[in-house]
Amino acid sequence: MNPGILKYSESLILFTIWLAIFTAPLLIFQLDDVIIWDRVIIAWTGVFPFFVLFLANHFLFVPFLLFKNRKVIYLLVTLLLIIVFSFSLYYLEDARSNNGPPGNENFQHPPSQSLRQENIGTPDGAPPPPPQRKNPFPFPPFVNMFIISVLIIGFDTGMRMMVRWSKLEQEKTLLEKENVQNQLAFLRNQVSPHFFMNTLNNIHALIDVNTEEAKESVIKLSKLMRHLLYDSQSELVSLSKEFEFIKSYINLMKLRYSEKVKIKLSVPEQLPDKSIPPLLFTSFVENAFKHGISYQNSSFINITFSLEPEHLTFEIVNSIPDIKKDKSEPGIGIENSRKRLDIIYRDKYSLNIEEKSEEYKLILTIPV
Repeated sequence: MNPGILKYSESLILFTIWLAIFTAPLLIFQLDDVIIWDRVIIAWTGVFPFFVLFLANHFLFVPFLLFKNRKVIYLLVTLLLIIVFSFSLYYLEDARSNNGPPGNENFQHPPSQSLRQENIGTPDGAPPPPPQRKNPFPFPPFVNMFIISVLIIGFDTGMRMMVRWSKLEQEKTLLEKENVQNQLAFLRNQVSPHFFMNTLNNIHALIDVNTEEAKESVIKLSKLMRHLLYDSQSELVSLSKEFEFIKSYINLMKLRYSEKVKIKLSVPEQLPDKSIPPLLFTSFVENAFKHGISYQNSSFINITFSLEPEHLTFEIVNSIPDIKKDKSEPGIGIENSRKRLDIIYRDKYSLNIEEKSEEYKLILTIPV
């Protein structure tokens, strides 16, 4: 729920509760459609101090003590205030009901039991009713006021803490989402320049060898750049677009190598109408061309995509030329791809890498 809506709901709930409390006496003390205002005013007078206590807690103690990490001071202040409030209200009520404070000489005590027995007469001569026993453990009247005050403070504080917690959680979620988006944008921007520079190097090598092929490569590069500039900015792209990008990239790379380099790509003929994050496999393909190709010896790259109902498996196997076996250059492409996969899929993907003396194998499985 939006923080503004949640705050509005809190205010509406509290307003409705207090409106019902102040409206109730108008309905209770009504006789033949005539409101007994004396009793209504007495009821309002009894409720008003609790309303003031609520306002003090809602607008002073909670925002300036509890929400300022002064929890101990808040508890002490509210507890002390409730105790003083309860005793004061009790003595004021007692003084008002007896026309003076407790112990006043004008205070009218109830008649003794003996006097009542003398004045009570029964027409049939039956004995008077037995005297009622006094409760040996009377419940202090101010305790009721103390309990009501605690309930009011507790309800208001709980409501405000719930709204604050919900607001903080929403802000935290929004911040995490923005952070993830920034990280993904950063990782994508690292992929694109790397790929762009490699492709430009390939075209530069073709210019002196075959001008027509170089021109054709520029056209293919423009299509690839369109995918990088527009499609890659979306959160998801269709499988057909992503596979077409991989095909174009591989065809562009083939122009640079001789027949000694065997490059195979296997893609399912029937593609479902599903989407995946863009440029998810580019770094792995770039890594295979960077570390798996030799201009002197035979080398190979085999790329296979296989689809299951809920998973897509990407497998790439490339040779390891002798000249590159001792140069274990980790590169940022694979590491960035792993970070990106962690952000997008968390623990719902698998990435396995097997490196042998003559072969490098990577298998990635993602949900679709």
